[in-house]
Amino acid sequence: QVQLVESGGGLVQAGGSLRLSCTASRSIFISNTMGWYRQAPGQQREFIAGITVIGTPNFADSVKDRFTISRDNAKNTVYLQMRSLKPEDTAVYFCYAGTGSRMYWGQGTQVTVSS
Repeated sequence: QVQLVESGGGLVQAGGSLRLSCTASRSIFISNTMGWYRQAPGQQREFIAGITVIGTPNFADSVKDRFTISRDNAKNTVYLQMRSLKPEDTAVYFCYAGTGSRMYWGQGTQVTVSS
């Protein structure tokens, strides 16, 4: 069973920072693009950031100047560093691995940004 374990969510004031972590099994980590989606209440899940197995990042336009993504191959972990957070960044953030028809998901972690 594929497991993606997320951590790092929480409550932060606007302008603050948070770092999300997602740890996967070794076999999943070394063979898949990984990254993050988010879903705000009443909204569809949207892509935020991804990073390929060779470390090439990709970002949604809404976050590309504020968020960075990285992967630690020794820890099988992907990180999403979020800076200059805004109230509209409030959502449940889901880690994913894979692409297309084969994607795996974490359980989600809540990020709340207060104004």
